[in-house]
Amino acid sequence: KTTHTSGNRKQWQRAGRMAAIKTLNPKAEVARAAAALSINISAARGLQDVLRTNLGPKGTMKMLVSGAGDIKLTKDGMVLLGEMQIQHPTASLIARVATAQDDITGDGTTSTVLLIGELLKQADVYISEGLHPRLIADGFDLARKEALRVLDEMKISKKEMDRDTLLHVARTSLRTKVHTALADLLTEIVTDAVLHVKTEQGVDLFMVETMEMMHKSDSDSKLVRGLVLDHGGRHPDMPHRVENAYILTCNVSLEYEKTEVNAGWFYKTAEEREKMVTAERKFVDDRVQKIIELKKKVCKDNDKGFVVINQKGIDPFSLTALAKEGILALRRAKRRNMERLTLACGGSAMNSLEDLDESCLGYAGEVYEHLLGEQKYTFVEKVKNPLSVTILIKGPNAHTIRQIKDAVRDGLRAVSNAINDGSVVPGAGAFEMAVYTSLIKYKASVKGLARLGVQAFADAQLVVPKVLAQNSGFDAQDTIVKLQEEAEATGEHVGVDLTTGEALLPADSGIFDNYNVKRQTIQSSTEIASNLLLVDEMMRAGMSSLKG
Repeated sequence: KTTHTSGNRKQWQRAGRMAAIKTLNPKAEVARAAAALSINISAARGLQDVLRTNLGPKGTMKMLVSGAGDIKLTKDGMVLLGEMQIQHPTASLIARVATAQDDITGDGTTSTVLLIGELLKQADVYISEGLHPRLIADGFDLARKEALRVLDEMKISKKEMDRDTLLHVARTSLRTKVHTALADLLTEIVTDAVLHVKTEQGVDLFMVETMEMMHKSDSDSKLVRGLVLDHGGRHPDMPHRVENAYILTCNVSLEYEKTEVNAGWFYKTAEEREKMVTAERKFVDDRVQKIIELKKKVCKDNDKGFVVINQKGIDPFSLTALAKEGILALRRAKRRNMERLTLACGGSAMNSLEDLDESCLGYAGEVYEHLLGEQKYTFVEKVKNPLSVTILIKGPNAHTIRQIKDAVRDGLRAVSNAINDGSVVPGAGAFEMAVYTSLIKYKASVKGLARLGVQAFADAQLVVPKVLAQNSGFDAQDTIVKLQEEAEATGEHVGVDLTTGEALLPADSGIFDNYNVKRQTIQSSTEIASNLLLVDEMMRAGMSSLKG
């Protein structure tokens, strides 16, 4: 007769489970309990160490080299996680969570990765002493609710976001992506771009076009209050600059097209053939004539110009007829630009030329071509009420342009988020310090071992101000102590001054973060860290391991 203690019974059950998977698949790789947890924590900390030095305005760059030898310099967490080839399954999961954060809010990827890594690191301290991961996870859940309460208390709400606040939000975001001088230039550009496209329905960022020109330097990037098209007039006799221009936006074929049905024509003489060719052309010529008649009507007694921008084709005969009348015509414009054109210049996009009149036309103060090498660009500027604008990105090489493009995308999202949220949060690590202070007080009200989870969560929050200080060349512990002393003395929410290493008031210095970015970071990092802590077995038993 054999008797089993409770501990022995559990060991037999575990052995039975392992035997079961081994029976089904002898080559399955199994990592259990402490080993599984160790794998997850080391993966999270490994990814944290990669992105650690990128955080904040003083963060360093990473150079990514592709298989083809293309170079990409960046410190944007989203770009790094998207471009790096991550083999480890846990690290890949964390990277996907961080990139999902970017898709939702446009920022906060590096902070999310750092927080997940730090939550697991702090939890490991207690788990290694025998505390069950479930109790830590329960503590995390309580701490998350308290952190969100602190966030709602700290946010600075505004009914109508003024331009200065939006500039501060954009500057805070952009300085973490590119160098200070360029960030300050782009701050004005992205803020004005969003304010132009903002309507009562909200902000539609698709109405902000980004156009790239490999030309001059990055400091020559600018906001065009109108549109930049990446093609020009298709006839040498057309004007290259038109001022005070009426703009006809249309989606009408102005070229000879073959019939849809196979048809044959028979003729006996050259005159009959000529008549047939003329009849074929007449259909297109009538359309062109309608445009010319409208131009003569609206430009009869003034010095105004006329521009046609067509989504479909314009054949050489039609181009010649339009050029003779001094009309600048662009063909095969991109579909997305057709909607932007009517929003920028006014008028309406025409799918037919039957009801053509002056009310269909838009207006621009200046339309001109810019030739760069063999590439033509058409600028449509000085429009009356631009509800669609273009950010013109310039740079001396491809990787500079890519870096600016990524930064502009994040800057636009930051300004848009601030408008949609109607509130901002003090930055520079002030929120994390406030959460730490609040959780230490809150811990006293938590009963049982879950309070250790709350303590771990509170300690993990300090990773952001610590790393900001380290990346600026200051001692992490010294900076944290200074912040705590200043917060206790003044009762204010203080952050890190990255120039001196001392405490500062972020709101007075114009350092603001997005409310929804902070909220999403707290939610997603806590959720993933809790799930990874509760993994007690990893099985790699896919079909691939049956081979060989």
